[in-house]
Amino acid sequence: MTFLMPPEWEKHERTFIAFPHSGYTLGETESEQTAARKTWANVANAASEFEKVTAVVHPEDEKVAAKYLSSEIEVMIEKIDDAWIRDSGPTFVKNKTGKLAAVDWVFNGWGAQSWASYENDSKIASAIAHRYDIEVIKSELVNEGGGIHVNGQGQVLLTETVQLDPGRNPNLTKSEVEDELARTLGVDDFVWLKSGLTRDYDEFGTRGHVDIVACYAPDGRVIYHDQKNPNHPDHLVSAEVRDQFFRKGLELVSLPAPETLKDNEGFVDYSYVNHYVLNHAVLLGSFDDRNDKEAKAILRDCYPGREIVLIDARELFARGGGIHCITQQQPA
Repeated sequence: MTFLMPPEWEKHERTFIAFPHSGYTLGETESEQTAARKTWANVANAASEFEKVTAVVHPEDEKVAAKYLSSEIEVMIEKIDDAWIRDSGPTFVKNKTGKLAAVDWVFNGWGAQSWASYENDSKIASAIAHRYDIEVIKSELVNEGGGIHVNGQGQVLLTETVQLDPGRNPNLTKSEVEDELARTLGVDDFVWLKSGLTRDYDEFGTRGHVDIVACYAPDGRVIYHDQKNPNHPDHLVSAEVRDQFFRKGLELVSLPAPETLKDNEGFVDYSYVNHYVLNHAVLLGSFDDRNDKEAKAILRDCYPGREIVLIDARELFARGGGIHCITQQQPA
């Protein structure tokens, strides 16, 4: 029977999050490590106010994680390399009878990047599925959860620089990628964006994940990252994305980029698109920026009846991702 990936706003059984263990994500200095642990825990603890949360914690971090995570959070002890569970974890799908399955993509560290270690993370999707006795759908496609976004009606958002990345799927054509996504996610309408945001192609980027560029709203509109400042390189990216959506005939919601243009490393990819939808709330990354309030108001309109919870996401983006990147929903 065909499986279909439910949209994020459908009811969840739980949220998964991973607790940062090592490498660039955790940081080298004590202050960097504290900042990372606090930020990941802030997201997990906020989510646990609205639904069950399971934190995947490396055996070496069990004691330190307990200092940061709410006692409400279930802990799953498992060896992990990194803490971007959206990408290394399973993508959950359901069939018409409500049976759940977990798609286990090939995870190779965002295209076998030199700094990425993924020996443990490549096994975490199946480990999660086995723990909860969920059927595994194995895929040979190198893919990550942050590289796809579905509307639950058969349409999926993608970027050409992720699924067609020579470091991920060097021998696959676009139609072969589509065939595999149709098999695993139950989708039949593919919206391919040419690229992601500029910063995402830097050293610690994903090479174009769609989940900081655009996502669907429950009413069928597409929410897109609108960089209005012509001095930022993403101004051109936003224009290209907008044009592609117009050509596809999709109704759009412009979600303005934060006014902040740069950090110590260069132009930022701060994005309000990279939010996470919970059962009765939305976790929205904030940046101590004048546009935080406007983004909150726009998303309140997009997700009626849900509380919009702001969480400072700057420490996440400094490490290459956002709130959506560190969370993964298990549908009810």
